[in-house]
Amino acid sequence: MKRVLFCCLLPGLIAAMVLPPAGPGKRTIAKEALLDKIKGGWAGQIFGVVYGAPTEFRARGATYDAERVGTPAELKGALNQDDLYVEMTLAEVMDRYGLDATAQEYGEAFRDSKYALWHANLAGRRNLSRGIMPPQSGHPRYNAHANDIDFQIEADFIGLMAPGLPRAVQFYGDRIGHVMNYGDGVYGGIFIGAMYSAAFFETDPRKVVEAGLGAIPAQSGYAAVIRDLLAWHQEEPRDWRATWKRLEDKWDRDDPCPEGALTPFNIDARLNGAFVALGLLYGERDFDKTIEIAARGGQDSDCNPASAGGILGVMLGYRALPSRWVEALLPIAGEKFNYTTFSYDSIVASTLSRAAALVAHNGGKVTAEGFEIPVQKPSAMKLEQWDPGRPAESVLVTDARWQWKGEWKREEQKSVSAASDTAGSEAEISFEGTGAMVVGAYRDDGGYLEVYLDGKKVADTDGFVAGGNRPHESLWHADNLRPGKHTLRLVVAGKRYARSKGAWIYLHRLVVFRR
Repeated sequence: MKRVLFCCLLPGLIAAMVLPPAGPGKRTIAKEALLDKIKGGWAGQIFGVVYGAPTEFRARGATYDAERVGTPAELKGALNQDDLYVEMTLAEVMDRYGLDATAQEYGEAFRDSKYALWHANLAGRRNLSRGIMPPQSGHPRYNAHANDIDFQIEADFIGLMAPGLPRAVQFYGDRIGHVMNYGDGVYGGIFIGAMYSAAFFETDPRKVVEAGLGAIPAQSGYAAVIRDLLAWHQEEPRDWRATWKRLEDKWDRDDPCPEGALTPFNIDARLNGAFVALGLLYGERDFDKTIEIAARGGQDSDCNPASAGGILGVMLGYRALPSRWVEALLPIAGEKFNYTTFSYDSIVASTLSRAAALVAHNGGKVTAEGFEIPVQKPSAMKLEQWDPGRPAESVLVTDARWQWKGEWKREEQKSVSAASDTAGSEAEISFEGTGAMVVGAYRDDGGYLEVYLDGKKVADTDGFVAGGNRPHESLWHADNLRPGKHTLRLVVAGKRYARSKGAWIYLHRLVVFRR
């Protein structure tokens, strides 16, 4: 396959900010104007994530009303933010292989990354390291975090290289998003990317949110949340807290994430994406107000103002961003983000080169004066959804319904666990439901586990992760079970995973789902 490569910035970035109108079905933007918007998008992301960093998950099911937020003096901390360097890993793949980089090439780069990950990203990378490649690495058959926020916080770079090109956002969102997500988890990234794409030519935040909505399947759960938000904003255009409360009451429930199920914690892409849009709608083009509302909505409240700030940064342009933030960025603009080859200056340059290549690839024209871009409407996307049912019950290992055989010990490390590395040790429990999830820990001494459902062996799995402890992860899950009573038996294999320090299995709870 012929690679569509781009290796250097186009010259002449001093063109006038206004170009003559393009022909029918096309729009124009001067290079200087496009560069200013790309700079504003990356800077807005950086400012938003630093602003929200002290608030992250401090408010769960509530607004964050404390005074502590990030300041420009803390901007250097952005260089070690996973909300930035993970998406840069994916941008590096495109720079290396071109616009037609394959899902496998994105997956391989993600698999080989060295930084810590959580949720869908962690599950996706674990799958990749076990030979489960995209799109299966993000599929709920293997990834219990399929609906989580992860691709949503990594898709900004796609929108920033796709000015007015929502179909390109959909294409790359579908290809890259399935490395770690599925369904609404993928649509979250496309929603964010399409808002960036629209922001290059749109000045009304509501129309930007509507453009994001138009790029995802109307029948999806994600689209339903955003439609509600838009309707409630129209009914109550001044009070963001009233609209936040309606989002909370209707949509902050039934999260299937292993950590979020039946807890106040919610890292679902849909709810957090709504908080991004909440900031844009009620921020009314004021940068400080926009990132404040997105952060004070709670939950993943550094990622949300990062995306809201980035999208508004494109709308306003770098020159219109608050001077106290811009002045703090200047001293670190040439410093590299951890785990990447990019600095702020070089990711801006890379994005401009990719935008030029993508515009040309989509039938546009790049000249010394600027970009002529075809007007593009989003295409219809195939609907995919994962709904394992409603989390109905959480049965901790301290519950008397668990039956134990062999050698088990109790461990308290962030959560109470029953732990064993003895071959043949068993844990058994009966439940009534249409789905179940065994929640335990991934650790660097994790070993193999055999899973039996209703007397039949259904899985060999493991609890290994390199370098750390992830206490709320799915060791095994299944949905679409026949309604009624089921018996689950877990048998410790007593065998190490290839790189593990031990053969331990750590069990925390069983989550039962019902339809």
